[in-house]
Amino acid sequence: MAGSPARVLVAGATGALGRLAVADLLERGALVALAGRDTEALAELAAAAHAPARTVDAYDLDACAGSAPWARAALGGLDGVLVTVGVAGFGPAAEVADATAEHLMTVNALCPMALLRGAVPVVGDGGFLAAVTGAIVDSPLLGTADYTASKAALAGWLGVLRRETRPRHLTVVDARLPHLDTGFASRAVAGTAPPLAAGADPAPVVHALVEQLVSALARSLPPGNAIPGTGLPTPSDPVH
Repeated sequence: MAGSPARVLVAGATGALGRLAVADLLERGALVALAGRDTEALAELAAAAHAPARTVDAYDLDACAGSAPWARAALGGLDGVLVTVGVAGFGPAAEVADATAEHLMTVNALCPMALLRGAVPVVGDGGFLAAVTGAIVDSPLLGTADYTASKAALAGWLGVLRRETRPRHLTVVDARLPHLDTGFASRAVAGTAPPLAAGADPAPVVHALVEQLVSALARSLPPGNAIPGTGLPTPSDPVH
């Protein structure tokens, strides 16, 4: 793939992290396909990026699974998929409504899983499959039981997917990003976020993540190195 533009699907493209990833990929000369829920925002981003776009709702798992095949057709091939879809929700475990728990699990786990499941057969060997989980997986806070469970479910799934796709040299990345200053917690579907330290600037963190993903397409990084400023392992490192 060296010498040719990377062809990447970004799902959740109109969110704060998705927009940063799209901009970074375009600066690197990548060809990008966009997927997201907000039709109007998606159309505006697609026009600005000169990129194909597809509206997808997290509850339409069939459409989620069909996004990577669509992107491959739109871009003439597919080297990687980055999923930044996610939603926050808070409250004591005994008080969170079942409907809220279902929503968190659908958006944060089932939707990304469907997106990446559909990508496995169509991403080229040596490509990447990545999704944002978050530091909450390793350091859950009080009042985040259902949110943590949804992110942990995705993290566990990614860990098995990594092992299953190893023969094809696919890089599977569980991006456990730190708390970032994106306003994500303030847009929770339920409850109020527990006290949080100031979030980090998301731009350098997303830049480092994109660097990791694009580098994985061109070369194998030596194990044991972390992407500066993020704590993210290099593609050849296992993520537990």
